[in-house]
Amino acid sequence: MNIETIREYCISKKEATESFPFGEDTLVFKAGGKIFALVNLYGDLSINLKCDPAIAIEQRERYSSVTPGYHMNKKHWNTINLDGTVPDKEVFSWIDHSYDLVSGKH
Repeated sequence: MNIETIREYCISKKEATESFPFGEDTLVFKAGGKIFALVNLYGDLSINLKCDPAIAIEQRERYSSVTPGYHMNKKHWNTINLDGTVPDKEVFSWIDHSYDLVSGKH
């Protein structure tokens, strides 16, 4: 998993936009004006994703690379360190879940 793959996947979502509202080190993806993903561009590659609170806890218990959302509401956001311990297919599924939550498709 790399930044190009993540960017292409996120921006392919209907009405998805990308911007740098928090500075050049954090790429933000929105749908309908609401954030569904934040990607750290410097240091270790990580992504913050919105998540149903019950699912967020399950993800944290299953993977040590998933922690409560950095600089986000810890109940509704997870940070995933993209170090290869979470399969790409699962990360894509979590991006879909986050997108669905903010776009009202859940």
